[in-house]
Amino acid sequence: MDEYVTVGGKKLRKGYTTGTCAAAAAKAAAYMLVNNVRLEKVHIDTPAGIRLELSVSDVLLEEGFAECSIVKDGGDDPDVTTGLRIFARAELTDDGRIVVKAGEGIGTVTLPGLKVEVGKPAINPVPMQMIKKAAAEALPEGKGVVITLRIPGGEEAAKKTYNPKLGIIGGLSIIGTRGIVEPMSEEAWKDALALELNVLRNRGHRSCVFAFGNYGEDFAINELGIKEDRIIKIGNYVGFMLDKAVECGIEKLLLVGHLGKLVKVAAGIFHTHSRVADARMEVLSAYAGLEGAAHEIIRRIYDCRTTGEAASIIDAQGLCGVYERITQNATKRCMDYTYGKVCTGTVLFHEGSRLLYMDERAKEIIGGLKRIEE
Repeated sequence: MDEYVTVGGKKLRKGYTTGTCAAAAAKAAAYMLVNNVRLEKVHIDTPAGIRLELSVSDVLLEEGFAECSIVKDGGDDPDVTTGLRIFARAELTDDGRIVVKAGEGIGTVTLPGLKVEVGKPAINPVPMQMIKKAAAEALPEGKGVVITLRIPGGEEAAKKTYNPKLGIIGGLSIIGTRGIVEPMSEEAWKDALALELNVLRNRGHRSCVFAFGNYGEDFAINELGIKEDRIIKIGNYVGFMLDKAVECGIEKLLLVGHLGKLVKVAAGIFHTHSRVADARMEVLSAYAGLEGAAHEIIRRIYDCRTTGEAASIIDAQGLCGVYERITQNATKRCMDYTYGKVCTGTVLFHEGSRLLYMDERAKEIIGGLKRIEE
């Protein structure tokens, strides 16, 4: 498709969702069955207001059913589903109903907290509406249709998505509230994180771990002994996820982060992407000053380009109280942010497995997490 968005100064092409593919395939299959013709193209309206013309592939027109596929195109978004074929098979009925079934490569919901009931195929409400509406457009009055969807390769691709953590087993989800993929969409990422937290809470957990990324997750698992299913990788969205923790009723939160991220939180920065805010060296040099560092040392830290470089100076000067200040202030900032509704503890690490500091609340929360698992 020829729709674009600018992200970080780059022009990126939009794509379309699995929901749009499923709806388009359903419409094409139903139309071909009713009219006994083969289609090469199909038009589909998306909730975003964009009308698409998509190529129809793998057409099979037989007595009693028609089948076809739409090739998923995520545009310039790094989407593991891009290139997969989403099939729809249409079989007419006389009851006027439109029934949607799921086959190979489409996951099943096994945990509460999602938009789909436990035990049902992972087809979200908006895509389900799109599929039924699109199929209905191809039907004569009084006729119904059974649409069976499948995604060859979907089960393998799903292993690279959030689905395993969300309790969606056996395949991919049919998703997309707007029908269009926005490359590197911040909102899509936030929605996925909120969903993951909601699933965790609906499993009965009132405490969890926020890590900024893979390093934090690895540290929490390997060094702190915390199980992976209690950890959520929040990226840069500290404030957003703190809000969601309050909404979900999370009572205890362990924040695990490396120096480059937590130094920002200690300064009250709740979106930690460098394009939003930085101040790492300002904070580190200020804390070094509070620890009694000489003016020359403060200046050297301030002039550093990386937190690793700054940490080497802090270590050499015996200013380890800087790490305690960062940890305690990160905890305080998070507690203040949630108005004390989420009891928070912080663990600060650096360069893989080096623990710099953990506060008392962190020790209590870690102990509680381990007791629960036992």
